[in-house]
Amino acid sequence: MAMNVGSQKDDEPMMEMNTTPLIDVMLVLLVMLIITIPIQTHAVKLNMPQGRPPAAHKDPVVVTVDIDLYGGVYWNGEKLSDRAAVEAKLRNVAAEPDQDEIHLRPNKDATYDHVAAVLAAAQRLGVTKIGLVGNEQFIE
Repeated sequence: MAMNVGSQKDDEPMMEMNTTPLIDVMLVLLVMLIITIPIQTHAVKLNMPQGRPPAAHKDPVVVTVDIDLYGGVYWNGEKLSDRAAVEAKLRNVAAEPDQDEIHLRPNKDATYDHVAAVLAAAQRLGVTKIGLVGNEQFIE
């Protein structure tokens, strides 16, 4: 706290404002503001699952579907007679809650129409786990 003692004459008014009390009041208000602000918690609320963990993962059953040069469809090596038999097998796979994986392996020289017909039937019937395998035969 500073005080101005001897730099002015007695009859002249003091032209400077004493800011020391204002700073003291400001500091008191700042301390009161800091004390009254609630503590902010930075927590993230998570809904964690309760109970037992899920059952152990089982390996999926893999069904190999081959398409030969002339459009014949083989289900795990067994030749299917017509498109109705293919759709019946696909319908059985789609009806399961945990669907089998279907690995579609077309012949290199088979036309796209035969492969597209099997893929379209699988999509229409709701088969979700289907993939093309044996693509290395198309690399020349």
